Amino acid sequence: MKVRTWKSYLRSWEKSVGIVLLLVGLVFYFCPPARGAVPQVTASAAILLDASSGTILYAKEPYTRRAPASTTKILTGLLVIEQGNLDDMVIVSRRAGYTEGSTAYLRPGERISLENLLYGALLSSGNDACAAMAEHIAGTEAIFVEMLNQRAKALGAWDSNFRNPHGLPEPGHYTTAYDLALIARCALRNSKFREIVRRKRKVIREEGTDWEHYFDSTNQLLWDYKGADGVKTGTTREAGPCLVASATRGGRQLIAVVLNSGDRWDDSVRLLDHGFDDFILHRLANQGEKVGEVEVAAGMANRVFLTSARDLNIVLPVGAGGELESIIEARKGLTAPIKQGEEVGEIRAVLDGEVIKRVPLLAGVAVQRRTFFRTFLLRIYLPLLRMIKF
Repeated sequence: MKVRTWKSYLRSWEKSVGIVLLLVGLVFYFCPPARGAVPQVTASAAILLDASSGTILYAKEPYTRRAPASTTKILTGLLVIEQGNLDDMVIVSRRAGYTEGSTAYLRPGERISLENLLYGALLSSGNDACAAMAEHIAGTEAIFVEMLNQRAKALGAWDSNFRNPHGLPEPGHYTTAYDLALIARCALRNSKFREIVRRKRKVIREEGTDWEHYFDSTNQLLWDYKGADGVKTGTTREAGPCLVASATRGGRQLIAVVLNSGDRWDDSVRLLDHGFDDFILHRLANQGEKVGEVEVAAGMANRVFLTSARDLNIVLPVGAGGELESIIEARKGLTAPIKQGEEVGEIRAVLDGEVIKRVPLLAGVAVQRRTFFRTFLLRIYLPLLRMIKF
């Protein structure tokens, strides 16, 4: 009788496990996850937004108020760009220089440009840089915070309230995944903000010295994800690991927000991949683009061309059935005078006969009311005058 030793049992077990792992691998290789499957994320709150249309492609607790940590700096950076002169030289105060938390290693009394402070805040996540910018823009950090909240409300971020410009934990300092996506969407429309948050590193030299600052981005996706171009990390004990990420592929930009994430990098990659792989952006009209003409009664011109007041972009799942079309509906009985930019109708996105989005149509030029004097001047006197000259 042959007796099996523990080593033989171990070899059999290892062989069985190896076979199981091989089979599982083959299943995933030949049967990948279904396209369009909802991504699984570890974050307590998350959202995926199409930047051009504002369409929400994924949401998990998007309106739950949470501590935002350093993602606060997105709005701070935008407000500084809008309100400040980036060439201004800022003297770092003692109070700003000793701000606790993540730092850009600024020294009290140091002179540094407002633009370079933005790099210190948005790349290295320096709380000291945020405090110095706030004092320069508003005189005090408290007044800057008031401006911050006013700007948030103007953007439609109604579930946000900020108590400081950097995101250190403080009672009453909160936002939501949706509000952060909204704020990031607006900020990314600003060319200077886009330029800063897509940078991996910025090296500056302190004026009049050999002292150099190395501002390195905390956003790992800038190195690891194709098309990544922003935006901001954030981490505190109260907020957990957070990330507002953006990426652009084929001229299409997506914004992903994850708050209190168990793995903010993988969560964001799953969301961005979901947006790029499982949805298609249909561009029906661009802002300011001529989309048609319409007749005008009693005008010096018989027709006026129409332009779209905003982009009309529709995002649909890959393989979505149905027919998508744009329909122009001009105001009935258009009569001069008509001002340039006056709303004269709307362009509608229609899917399977149902209107899913509307954008106003504007008059591309002004049309004056027809009078005897204007008609005589335009059609008789001026042509006659040109004939006499020749």
